[in-house]
Amino acid sequence: MVDDTYVFQMSGIKNYSQKRQLLQGIKLLGGRYIGGSDYKEATTHLIVQKALASEKFLAACAAGKWIVTPEFVLDSVKQMLWLPEASYEINLTAQTPEIPNPLKTWRERVTNSTVSGAFQDWVVLVDIDDPTRRSMFVRLLKAGRAVVYTDWPKSHAVTHVLYKNTSDERAEKCGIPRYKVSYVAKHLLGHVYSKLNWSCNLDSSDGQESCESAAQVAAAVIDESMDVTDDFSHKELEQMFKEYIVIMEKRKKMLLTVPEFYSYYTPNLPVQIPVVDFSNVQSLVECAFFPQALEEILGSLQPGVKPPALLLQQLMQHTLQGDAKPLYLSMFITVLHSILRNNPTWGSPGHTKYFLQVLQCPQCKGGLWSLLETSVRVCLANEPTCHSLPNPPSTELFRLHCNLHEFFLRLFQLELHAASSGRSPGSSRASVLYSTFWNIWEKSTLTSRAVQQLSTLLIKTVLCAFNSTQEWRLGMSVTLQEILCVVVEFWAQEHRPLNSSLVEKGFKDLAEHIAILCQDLHCDVLKEVIPAIRSTRLRMFTADAIYRNICCSRGLVLSPEPLCLRKIVSTYLKALGSLCERGSVQTLKGQNDRTGMNQPSTSSTAHAPGSEAAKDSAGSSDSGREAVPRGYHRVNAAGETLLHRACKKNQVETLLCILRLPGTDVNIKDHAGWTPLHEACNHGSTECVQALLQHSLNLQLSSQVQGVSPLHDALLNQHTHIARMLLRRGGSPLLHLRDNEGQTPLDLVSLEDLREELLRCAEEGDKALDTPCSQVRDVPFIESCSWVLTCLFLTYLQEQHVPTYKTQLTPLDLSPTVCRTLIRLRPGMLASTWGDSCVVSLAEDLRTMLNLEQYVSQVSPALRHCNGDQTRLFVQLLVDLQAEGAALITGQSDFDSF
Repeated sequence: MVDDTYVFQMSGIKNYSQKRQLLQGIKLLGGRYIGGSDYKEATTHLIVQKALASEKFLAACAAGKWIVTPEFVLDSVKQMLWLPEASYEINLTAQTPEIPNPLKTWRERVTNSTVSGAFQDWVVLVDIDDPTRRSMFVRLLKAGRAVVYTDWPKSHAVTHVLYKNTSDERAEKCGIPRYKVSYVAKHLLGHVYSKLNWSCNLDSSDGQESCESAAQVAAAVIDESMDVTDDFSHKELEQMFKEYIVIMEKRKKMLLTVPEFYSYYTPNLPVQIPVVDFSNVQSLVECAFFPQALEEILGSLQPGVKPPALLLQQLMQHTLQGDAKPLYLSMFITVLHSILRNNPTWGSPGHTKYFLQVLQCPQCKGGLWSLLETSVRVCLANEPTCHSLPNPPSTELFRLHCNLHEFFLRLFQLELHAASSGRSPGSSRASVLYSTFWNIWEKSTLTSRAVQQLSTLLIKTVLCAFNSTQEWRLGMSVTLQEILCVVVEFWAQEHRPLNSSLVEKGFKDLAEHIAILCQDLHCDVLKEVIPAIRSTRLRMFTADAIYRNICCSRGLVLSPEPLCLRKIVSTYLKALGSLCERGSVQTLKGQNDRTGMNQPSTSSTAHAPGSEAAKDSAGSSDSGREAVPRGYHRVNAAGETLLHRACKKNQVETLLCILRLPGTDVNIKDHAGWTPLHEACNHGSTECVQALLQHSLNLQLSSQVQGVSPLHDALLNQHTHIARMLLRRGGSPLLHLRDNEGQTPLDLVSLEDLREELLRCAEEGDKALDTPCSQVRDVPFIESCSWVLTCLFLTYLQEQHVPTYKTQLTPLDLSPTVCRTLIRLRPGMLASTWGDSCVVSLAEDLRTMLNLEQYVSQVSPALRHCNGDQTRLFVQLLVDLQAEGAALITGQSDFDSF
């Protein structure tokens, strides 16, 4: 509960870290802080490092308020209660104890009601031309209970005239005392004023206060406009955000570490490694006494001791054959953990090489990844493995493989922890994890062959667990989720210090790969897959890629700008409203099941290009045969379907016949990547373009081949009538598409009149796209889209450290002063003045949050009235975040900080 007996202002606190600590302490103890450069009457305590010639310092003195050092708050926090202020009050006479402290004197006189303020009974005419300076002196004098006028009063006799340079002659004629602004400080501080050395020539007749020191008397400091220490400059904002991001990244890094396991797996290695004879164990293995061999190994293990790799490979082979007893399988996993505990791989190339030799398929010897992949495929069943294995596996063998996966995870986690905490003295690339998932040619890409295969197996295990009630399947899925998270974070940590843009591209590429794997999944399964990605950054980019694929498959063109909060609540939200009027689909890909028309024939009797001797291989039954155009299923050597050929020749009747067939993919590509729309635009097939636009809701207008879009094609070949049709359908986003040479479609137009006409067509398209839909045509589809967008929205806020009302203990001061400063920033200005892209991104996201009302107000009516739970949840999240932004601006937020 906020206590009005402790209301604070600050002055002269230039160190942001200290100021943030003070603000957190005030809030923790139930006090209240008032920002801004002006003195506020509600203030009870002013925090300063030393005596200052500032408006707030002199006003607090005149009003008899406590003026204390920062230690008052900091020490109170340590005791968790407000301490007595007396020992923390600024003492201006510490060197001369015989002189009373004027701050204490005025405070006691006001507290005892001897006076109401230091300027009681004063009637002051402030004769200062500058309105800003005049207002500051008015506030200062009123704080000391003076009656203040800025023009000659008719009902009161003026007792003081305060002037800056030259005074009104009327005061001199009336005999009213005239004082320069320095008199205010002299009256408050008395003899102490001369010892503060605030100014060496305040009373010069020319009014040029030429010898002012850095901290001058009230008039001088007030002349400097305002106390800038309470308004955040761009530099202070940048530093504040940098410190905040550093703190949040450290927290994120800590979540990746496993210190409780790490301490267990790092024994004190002796200087002299003992030599242990394992010949007896070898004999036991040769005699097929495998359990006894494991017991001998367990009894011989100690720090630095490693059983021969060949011996363990033999034991591994027996383990994987499926004939071992449960006790043996459990002992084998225990041996692996014990060897790892006594021989940690981090910082030891020899130990790393040893584990790479042991942890591989004993028959294929393809490395650790091959063993992990084979192990997962055995558990998935009906999946190809490197060589034949027991089928079907026993329940004990399933448990073994799950335990083996958990061992791999533990090993990878420990190596990530060692690299994150700087405890690995060697290169992080000399690790089992790095050697498993990257070879020398793949080190600069996240989407290595092994990582792509791991993500594919993860999708399969999630599907397997989704359709199963067996607990071990769910455990295997969770383990693979954790492994993928460790792998991508390990790679990011390795490359981020050198090339952050490379890291972001790596995450985007892997996200695109996962999105392709998910494109035909049912929405219920998709809800399991996206949360299964434990890395928040990878989950964010994957949700983004999936949502863009959905929009693209439904014929929506999205702007190519980088992912940011404004894009989510503006472009993506607008796209969600447009999707409300789209027809139903069977999958999130936006297509019905394909009929196979895009697949070239694999038969040995495939016909030569252009041959008309091919027969219709489909429609062997009589029903519907006449409705299928001749040659519908034939694909020539270039990968062109009948749909491509019809568009090239402007055969609109054939095109319409094909479009009426169920499952027709209007965006099908030939081997070069060209779509039928590309061909129609390239060859000037106006009727075919018109038919595609009228009868294909899922038509992709933004498809590009080497950067060339259909609009590029139309303009390159002077088909301006087609360009107009495309722009009236797709709007201005089509004009932002660039080819590989960086040219937009308008760059291909030399005539100014034509450029203006195309821009008008784009505006017509934008208006048509902006027309809100009032009803959702396919609620399950919109529910799926809303769910993906909700995942993207929440994950983005988490990954980019955007604080919200749900963010607990956030070390960021979002006071009204900071919020107002952010709002005043000009869009795009920070990118040119701040060097850190992460800081710029955070500032822009916070600006978006504070201005969220303009985006929420544009939510489609169809979304607002949709009865789907996911859609209502997403809209409510936007409304809540908008309310939080408004509360931050007014200082009424429940935003928690520490």
